[in-house]
Amino acid sequence: MKKKPLGENPSAAEEDARSWHFEAGQAFPLGATFDGTGVNFALYSSGADRVELCFHAPDGREIRRFELTRKLHHVWHGYVRGCPAGSLYGYRVHGPHRPEEGQRFNPSKLLIDPYAKAIVGSVNWSPAHYDYELDAVDEDLAQNNDDSAPGMPKSQVVDDAFDWGDDRPPQVPWRDTIFYEVHVKGLTQRHPEVPEDKRGTYAGLGQPAVLEHLKKLGVTSVELLPVHAFIDDQRLVEEGLRNYWGYNTIGFFAPEMRYSASGSVNEFKQMVKDLHAAGLEVILDVVYNHTAEGNHLGPTLCFKGIDNATYYRLSPEDPQYYVDYTGTGNTLNSHHPVVLRLIMDSLRYWVTQMHVDGFRFDLATTLGRSASAFDHHSSFFATLAQDPVLSRVKLIAEPWDLGDNGYQVGGFPPGWVEWNGLYRDAVRDFWRGQEHTVAELSRRMCGSSDLYEHRGRCPTDSVNLITVHDGFTLRDLVSYNDKHNEANHEDNRDGESHNRSWNCGAEGETDDAAIKALRLQQQRNLLTTLFLSQGTPLLLGGDEVGRTQGGNNNGYCQDSEISWFDWNLSEEQQGLLAYVQRLIEFRKAQPGLRRTDFLDGHIDEDGHRDVTWFDADGKEMTQEAWEQPEARTVASMFCGRHTGEFDEHGRRANAETLLMLINGHHEDVPFTLPSHYEQKEWTARFDTSHDNGQPDQQAWRAGDVYPLAARSMVVFTQDPG
Repeated sequence: MKKKPLGENPSAAEEDARSWHFEAGQAFPLGATFDGTGVNFALYSSGADRVELCFHAPDGREIRRFELTRKLHHVWHGYVRGCPAGSLYGYRVHGPHRPEEGQRFNPSKLLIDPYAKAIVGSVNWSPAHYDYELDAVDEDLAQNNDDSAPGMPKSQVVDDAFDWGDDRPPQVPWRDTIFYEVHVKGLTQRHPEVPEDKRGTYAGLGQPAVLEHLKKLGVTSVELLPVHAFIDDQRLVEEGLRNYWGYNTIGFFAPEMRYSASGSVNEFKQMVKDLHAAGLEVILDVVYNHTAEGNHLGPTLCFKGIDNATYYRLSPEDPQYYVDYTGTGNTLNSHHPVVLRLIMDSLRYWVTQMHVDGFRFDLATTLGRSASAFDHHSSFFATLAQDPVLSRVKLIAEPWDLGDNGYQVGGFPPGWVEWNGLYRDAVRDFWRGQEHTVAELSRRMCGSSDLYEHRGRCPTDSVNLITVHDGFTLRDLVSYNDKHNEANHEDNRDGESHNRSWNCGAEGETDDAAIKALRLQQQRNLLTTLFLSQGTPLLLGGDEVGRTQGGNNNGYCQDSEISWFDWNLSEEQQGLLAYVQRLIEFRKAQPGLRRTDFLDGHIDEDGHRDVTWFDADGKEMTQEAWEQPEARTVASMFCGRHTGEFDEHGRRANAETLLMLINGHHEDVPFTLPSHYEQKEWTARFDTSHDNGQPDQQAWRAGDVYPLAARSMVVFTQDPG
């Protein structure tokens, strides 16, 4: 492909580019590295014949082009002296175009640098983004030579300098961690105390009013939905929608610029610095299992045109097609050393340069696959475990994918925690009134030892969740039996149909006072269960104020008021917020709720059992009672002598003993309070049947009969004595 001449009327950018001097450069590090006087460029491609480095002006015109003539170990490299930070560039990679052999080189496609630290602009969709003729009879085999550059986002050179001052990671211990999953834009887009020009941005998230909400709420770790640079699919753009969630990554080093009020990478860094100053960790939801390039009929934007056979898992039988464990059309080939290096380099960059505190890995089972099967000794896990930087940050798995044997809850190695889908299902089923749920609920509330203990793991490895971004919000979980996703323009076919939800007697919004009261009570039940369970709780952002999406359980494309927080809180919502704040404060004050060893019925030398379960008569549960299908009333007692904490003299410290009465029946149940050895007094702390969650009477004695309301939960404490 011939080089394009500079314009007859050169812009300032073109004039500057004419003074740049091209040199050999180095093969390491990969990407574009600015040193103050120029930029080193390095790109891996094992099958390329030639690589061209193309620079563009802000208006999109190409202003300079260099050929990378040096190659070392498949890394093409060069140094451009005089090239400043902020320069826009892309690659054209020459090589064989033989899709049937897995080779998809096409120099007419301008490609994003896989190591780009910033990506500017968006895809302006056209047939030029595909490396094949869209109307060809031989599907994706006929090469399309239309130039994609005019409609492509550009990689940008970044100066890494930033004044971090005295920034320190909060390093919240696992036993004290409370995750808050939230979307950067959704949290602040409608916040009245965030300046309009900062709403929906990284800067908005760092505003004092937002930080104050998070601090008063009591969460410790803000888990952000994907902020790696991503693409809006062509179908969504044509439908007038956007990829809101961001699970469509194209740049693993670049923060998504649609969330930057300033257009600067440093805005993300300042957000992290502000959150750290407030004592809050920053966790990123990362998508290393697939990219935005889709299957063999998808666009050519980056990896596909640079080294398709290296970056993606191709079908061994027919490399024209992709292995798809993710449901998106492709699977990143994390089993390949070069791709594994890309992932590790990316993770280290976000820790060392961006100061984030951990990662939640989307469809993490895919990353743990070796040749095909999941392997907890895979190279991905082994590399992370020995890395001196990454082994010390929080690593959270979404432990499933769409491949064979993809559901791996409990299957990840030590050092990882996992979203516990079985916890979610058990809690939802119990509170919606399903049979045979009491025993399962007790296992999940005690930390899921059946999943984690056999691998030498601990209760905090279970990330307990009831709702997350994917599915109903908490309010919608108790307001809808069915999904209502019409706004997604897919005829309500998308999203999960089996939600384990219960609308409390009416579908959607209602004026029925009794149903509205029951829905609030059910929200309190679910939240109380979450924060009083052993494990690491995750709160979906907005559930603390009863946020609704109108029954949409798949808001991935809803960059709209369906997804954005409404901060105009009703009295009812303010009451729920106060209740959640009190729950979290209570959890933090109770070491018995934050254990690092499992409750297993162990009896100490003084005859005190760590956990005991009672029936409504105040007697210990029998095996027969556990097996009753209609059983929905139970109490658990966590002994304060078994917290694992010690005082300043090294002696075992006693904490309050906790008693939780749980009634999933639709009728009131008189519950006899059990005796706790020599202790007789109980203090009632929470009762979810009351609007404010406050019991009418606090002082109770063993043997008293508590009027346990239908579908409610009551919490007592007892002084250690």
